[in-house]
Order: sequence, then C-alpha cells, then structure tokens
Amino acid sequence: MPMPFTDSTPLLSEGEALRARAATDGYLFFRGLLPAEAILPVRADLLEVVAKHGWLADEATGTLNVEALAAVPESAMRTDIGVSVAAYDDVQRLENVHRLPHHPRLLALYKMLLADEVLVHARHIIRMISPHPAIFPTPAHQDFPLVQGTQNTWTCWFPLGECPRTMGSLKVLSGSHKLGYLPLKRALGAGGITVQTCPDEESEDDWVEGDFALGDVLTFPALTVHKALPSQFKDRIRLSFDVRYQALSEPVEEKSLLPHCGLTWKQIYEGWESDELQYYWRKLPLNYSGWNPTLLQYGQRIC
Repeated sequence: MPMPFTDSTPLLSEGEALRARAATDGYLFFRGLLPAEAILPVRADLLEVVAKHGWLADEATGTLNVEALAAVPESAMRTDIGVSVAAYDDVQRLENVHRLPHHPRLLALYKMLLADEVLVHARHIIRMISPHPAIFPTPAHQDFPLVQGTQNTWTCWFPLGECPRTMGSLKVLSGSHKLGYLPLKRALGAGGITVQTCPDEESEDDWVEGDFALGDVLTFPALTVHKALPSQFKDRIRLSFDVRYQALSEPVEEKSLLPHCGLTWKQIYEGWESDELQYYWRKLPLNYSGWNPTLLQYGQRIC
C-alpha cells in the first residue's frame, strides 16, 4: 500500500513548525486549503474551452469525446499540457486563471512558509491531461532545472476538481530535496526529462501519494522529486494548476515572468475586466538571475 501524504493542515498557523516539516519531508499537503467558490469558476472556464474545441461530452464529470480529441494531430498538440496549442492559448487568455494563484489563502501560506514578502511567478501552468495518444504521464523530475532562479522556489499543485490517484494525481519522493541537483536523462511526458537516483536514495516506502478532494493543495521546493501517476480513465480530462512562489528578495529567472504559451501578455490581457494584476511584477524590486543551460544537459549519475 503506498504511503499517504502527511496532512499539514493543523500547522497552518505555525510557521516554524511548517518550515521544520518541510525541511524534513520536502513537501507539505493541506486538506481543503482553497474554497470551492474560488476553484469551480475556473474549472467551468476551462471546460468551456474544451467544449468550444469540440471535445467535451459531459461537463459535470469532465468526460470527453475521445474520438474527436484523438483526431487532433500530434503536431497541433501541447503534449506537455494535454490539449491543442489553440485550446491552451484560449486557456491562458482567461482572467480567472491568472487571478486564482493570488488567492489570499495561498499568499498567506507562502508568506508564512518563506518568512518574507512573496513573489508569485506570472508563468502559470494549467495541465489538462487527456487520453490523447500523444500524452504521457509526467516522469519523476525536479522543477529547478526548468525554473531556475532560486532553489527555494516552491511549486503549488492542486486539481480543479476531485482527483483520486486513479485519475493521475501527483506522487512525491519524500526527503528527496536533500539530494541536491540530480543529473538528467530524456523521458516521455511533460518536461521531457527525468532524474537519475541511486538505489539507496529511493524505495517504495519513500514515495508518498494520495487522493485529492476539491480544495486540497500540495506544495514542495524546487529540488523535490515528483511525478504524476498514470490515469486509469480513458475518457476523462484531469485539470490542475502548477503555480510557483518564492521570496521576493531571492533571484528569479526572467522566463518565470513570461506567458506559458506563444501569446504576449498584451494578447492575454485583451478583454480582461480588471487591470489590477496586469504586469504586477513590474512594480516589484526584483533580483534577476541568468539562465543556466547546463542544468538541462544530460549526464550519467555515478552511484
């Protein structure tokens, strides 16, 4: 039986205890951190995009028209996301998508966890994992080579709906952040990379996972190894967020402030009702780091 996540919800008001647990486990899991009324409108917006492109069979369950989706050629797909390039551009234009990461409960969590003012990365990733034949589960990896900046950047992962393990929730290698940066090799799935661990660094008892209810949140620093479980549903779409947070005083790589698609911010902001969050990072005293391409080079791990 897989090891379950440790629920850190009781520690939400205790910053020192949260930081101590994170230092030991390399992740934190919270039950019901986000309210349903914050998540469900975003879910509805995403499913409206899926319907617009002709792939939705049932909005309530997220059941897909599998034949229509499979007819999309691989060349038109965002295989790291799960839907077509055109559909993902539509998703990135949604104002609600860019507002949800600034929810007060998330900002309060990271302010406590980081003990500093919080920078919300502008580059939000919305996974829409589908049964298209070109889609593979995300392999075991660390986020740091892909994000860079500070190693103390935290990923916040949460589904936009119920997400049991059988639908492809995330799995974390507990304590793996203590291993430091791990060499890479090629792999199928989002990111296209996987880490190389040694036999004494990884056992089944070290991997933790769980079923996610609406509002549950998983978070971990940039060196924690994690992966997606394979979905056992052949006609469902898994909707989830990858949002990243860091201390405002630490370095950030400029790509973290670019759109996660081929659109410009000007194109994304067209039609928004509010300009409150438009270019918000330009008002902040940021410390930029350079991009290190050697972090994404493949190397052989010597155990």
